[in-house]
Amino acid sequence: MILTDYYKFVHLPDCKSKMRLDCTASTQNYNEFETLRNKHRELFVYFGDVPDNFKADVKRKADKAITHGKNISSVFVPDITLPYAYGDVRDTADCILIIFNADYTTLEIFVARGQKNHCLNLWQMLSGGELDTEISEIKARAVVEKVTDLVTKNGE
Repeated sequence: MILTDYYKFVHLPDCKSKMRLDCTASTQNYNEFETLRNKHRELFVYFGDVPDNFKADVKRKADKAITHGKNISSVFVPDITLPYAYGDVRDTADCILIIFNADYTTLEIFVARGQKNHCLNLWQMLSGGELDTEISEIKARAVVEKVTDLVTKNGE
C-alpha cells in the first residue's frame, strides 16, 4: 500500500476561527500529526491562504497552507476543477494527498510516507481513481476522534 495514514479534519459549526479544522477521524499513527495533539488529546489544524511570513519562493507556488503554530505543509491544487490537492509534510520525506469539499470545511488527508518526491504522480493517481481501493481500506481502519462539542459544552 502506498497510503499509510489517514486524518479527517472538519470545521465545527460553532468554532470561532474560520480557519480551524478539528480532527474527527484518523488512523492515529502518524507521529508528525500526533505530536500536535493538545492535553485533551484533541487534534486540530488551521487551513487557509499561505501566510505572509512564509518564504517568498514557497508563497509564489503554494495555493493554501496547513498550519498549527508553524507550517505543516504547503498545499498545491493543480486542477481547480477537481477537489484534490497535495503537499509534503515539513521536515519529512512524506507526501500528503488531500480530498476537500467546495468551501474547504472538510479535508481528508492521506499520508504516503517516504513519497515526497512523487507527490504530483500520486495526485495524478488520486485524481484518476487509481487509489480508490486504498482509500477505502485506510478509511475503514480509522477511528472516530473525540471532538469538543461546543454546543454541548455551552449547555444547549
